[in-house]
Amino acid sequence: MKRLIPVAVTVALAFATIEVVQAKAADVSHLSQTEVKEMVRNAHSVEQYKTLAGYFRARQQAFEQQAQSEKAEMDRRSQNTTGISQKYPRPVDSSRNRYQYFTYEADQMSQQAAHYESLSATAQN
Repeated sequence: MKRLIPVAVTVALAFATIEVVQAKAADVSHLSQTEVKEMVRNAHSVEQYKTLAGYFRARQQAFEQQAQSEKAEMDRRSQNTTGISQKYPRPVDSSRNRYQYFTYEADQMSQQAAHYESLSATAQN
């Protein structure tokens, strides 16, 4: 029981930080998926490139936060290796898959943000 309290606090903090990051993403870019696709197709100015870079950085941070919370869940689940958790797929396997997905998506968002940051830098010159 005492081990569950720190885990619960960690998960609660992770969700709170995810909400803060998502709120910042809404404040910074406030773009819908349709607007992002349209801007990707038609972006030519420095401001548009910076907006896209900010949007993708905010998405990257959100995915990184989700990956951190899933890493904590994976660590928690890996401690229980008896009984039903030995059947495949184990609960730790699903957490590992989600962690890998979130880190992959964070890397993709980072690459897209770096791309638009470089386009912004070259458009300024």
